[in-house]
Amino acid sequence: QVQLVESGGGLVQAGGSLRLSCAASGRTFSNYAMGWFRQAPGKEREFVAGVKRSGGSTYYADSVKGRFTISRDNAKNTVYLQMNSLKPEDTAVYSCAAGAGYSRNYGPYAYWGQGIQVTVSS
Repeated sequence: QVQLVESGGGLVQAGGSLRLSCAASGRTFSNYAMGWFRQAPGKEREFVAGVKRSGGSTYYADSVKGRFTISRDNAKNTVYLQMNSLKPEDTAVYSCAAGAGYSRNYGPYAYWGQGIQVTVSS
C-alpha cells in the first residue's frame, strides 16, 4: 500500500501561483511513477502532469504546458506541482496518484490521494 497526502491548495487570484505537494508513505516511493489529475465540477477527471520513477521524464497536458511544472524528490518521498500563471479554468480538485508506470489515463494508477481544492478567482 502507498498512502498519499496532498497539501498546498487554496484560493488564488488569476495570474498567481501555487505549489502542490504530495507526500507518500508505505512502499518504496521511487518504484512508482507519479501523476497529477484534476476534476472540476461537472467535468471528467483529467490528466495534468506525470513524472516517471527517476524524475528524468515529465509529461503535461496541453492546457498546462509552460505554466505547470511537476517534479519529485525521491529522498523526501514527495512529488510537487508548481502552478504558475493560474487561470480560472484551472479551478478543480487536484489529486496525486502513484502507479507502476506512467500513463495519461487514470486507470493504471493504483493509489490516490484524497484530493485538494484549488480555486482561481478572476
